[in-house]
This record gives sequence, C-alpha cells and structure tokens, in this order.
Amino acid sequence: MTSRFQFVDDHRATFEVKRLCQVLDVNRSNYYKWLAGAETRAARQREDQVLAEEIRQVHGESGGAYGSPRVTAELRDKGRQVNEKRVARIMRTYSITGIRLRRRIRTTVPDPASSPVEDLFQRDFTAVEPGRKYMGDITYLPLAGGKFLYLATVLDCFSRKIVGWSIADHMRTDLVADALRMAAGTRGSLDGAVFHSDHGAQYGSRAYASLCDQLKVTRSTGAVGTSADNAACESFHASLKRETLQGAHDYGDATTCRKSVFAWLTRYNTRRRHSTNSHLSPDEYERRHHAAKGLQIIKVLLPDLGLVGLYAHPGRDPRPTLREVRGVVPASGRAAAAAADGNRGPAAGARWHPRCRSGGPGQ
Repeated sequence: MTSRFQFVDDHRATFEVKRLCQVLDVNRSNYYKWLAGAETRAARQREDQVLAEEIRQVHGESGGAYGSPRVTAELRDKGRQVNEKRVARIMRTYSITGIRLRRRIRTTVPDPASSPVEDLFQRDFTAVEPGRKYMGDITYLPLAGGKFLYLATVLDCFSRKIVGWSIADHMRTDLVADALRMAAGTRGSLDGAVFHSDHGAQYGSRAYASLCDQLKVTRSTGAVGTSADNAACESFHASLKRETLQGAHDYGDATTCRKSVFAWLTRYNTRRRHSTNSHLSPDEYERRHHAAKGLQIIKVLLPDLGLVGLYAHPGRDPRPTLREVRGVVPASGRAAAAAADGNRGPAAGARWHPRCRSGGPGQ
C-alpha cells in the first residue's frame, strides 16, 4: 500500500490524484494522511539509520554472532532504550544476521562393557548454586585435509560457565579426564558435585570412573540414542562452532583452531551474553549471585520492640550497633533496648542475642 501511495505522489504532477487513486484502487483520504506523515517517516528513517550503525558496531564486536536478543541486551547495557522488535526489524532491513550452523558428526560411541549409571538429571539442566551440577561432552573441530581435533568441555549448569576444557587429536579417556581435572582446579574442589554426560566410551571407562571417585564426583548419564538428555552441552558446542567457523568448512591448521577456540571460550565466560542468564555473561551472572547472597536481610528480635530488618555482610558481628538501632527503632523504644538484660536469652524465633553490641566511641 505504501508503494502505491508513493506512486501516486511521484505522478501527481502529470495526472490527477483522484484518477490515480481510482486506477490503483486506493482511498484518496488515506493517501493524504500518508502524505501528511512524510516528515514523521523521514525522521524515523534517520533514527533507524543511526540505530543501524550502533547495531552494526555491537554485531561486529560479537564477531558477527549476536542476533536481535543479545544485540538488544548489549544496547540496553550501554544506556540505549530500545525494543527488541525494532532491533529485529532494522537487522532484517539492513541484512544484519547472526551465524547459523551446518551439519553434525557423531562423536558419542557407547561402550557395551561399561557399568550402567543412573540419570540423576532427568533433563533438568538448572542449579540453585554454582559448583553443584556439571555437564560434559565431546565435539569435533574440523581441520583442513579432512583431519579433526576434539574438544571436551565441563559446563556448570548454574551459569553455563565452562570451568574445564581440553583439546586433543584423539578421543581417548585422557581427553575428558583432563577437562575434569581443569574443572577441579578452576573451582578449587568438585567434592559433592554431580557430573552428567552421554554414554560415550570415554565417560564410561574405568579410568574415568576412578577419577570421579578420587574427586568425589557423582556420575550421571542420560538415555542411549538421544541428545536431549545432554541438550545444554549440545547447544553450547553448536554455538561455539557456529561463531568460530562463521560458515567456513574448517579451521585450517591445528594451531589456528586452538587459538580460535581458546579466544572464544575466554570471551564466552567473561563477555558473551547468555540467554539463560538473562543476557549476562557467565562470570557476571555468578558475580551478581554471590553479591546478592552476601548481602542478606537478618531478622533481629529486640525485647518488646518487634522484628527489625537489618543488612549485614558475612563475617561481621550480626548484632546491630546502637547507631543502626537509632536509625530503625523509634525513640520511645531506645531506652528499652539500652536497658535490656544482657543475660536474657533471645525470644522464640530470634536468630541473634537481643542485646545490641557496642558501636564504640560516638555510638
């Protein structure tokens, strides 16, 4: 319809507007409304051009990998208030697209002699804390001449952070064992964690089971013949190859491949926005989690004053100072707090001794 209005406007000097509208089967009043909004449309187009340049910059910084959701999150983080639908429309208009993946090669070969391991995940790839649930898998990295390198990763289900990884030209047990050892070094300990994998022979070997026992890791495996039981790792590897290969058939030589993967993994953990983390990088997501956990509301029950909510950091004396009490307790109750018996135990439900600790001189 817009093109018809434009045609009428382009030929109105030669033919009557009424006749043009009749021939093109458009309403004349609608044409004049469209004509009246020409300045507004021109202003919007200029704004779209400016936004398109900002989108191109973000898209370029991501290595051409970001689609409209991550581009929108990046723009908002920079202070640009913009709607994701508008970003998607402009990206379509200016042919700014993310990267799509190609075919797959099978890397999971089950070992029929391995002992059965229970599926403890049941396709629940979430965790309430970092370091509790991990997933692992192997993927191929194509090189020139039909050769391959293989990448084993260990992914934390809480933040999708890659805490361990290993690259080699083979798929022996050492490949996955090195990745798990790196994860133990990154986290400090894997004691009590659950590690989930597919039925690959490497994960079912006696050597790997012994390593898990040594690190006090509980093993878990999904069903045979389905990638859905290891979907988070499958998705991660797909993103890695999509964004590092960028449509190419291979990485070239082994050195280039290792450098590309290392650079991407570093950026993935520290900068790349993850949709599961509300478009925060894994490191930033964990940092905010620990900050929120460290600053918690402590319920303090003072005698005859009721519950008082105070903020406290781990490691400090949890009893409120007199200065803090003055800030939250009415003046009529301060005398009662000051006169509280120091030997009196806390009332039912109280977490800390009801008597305030001294705030030192001036408090």
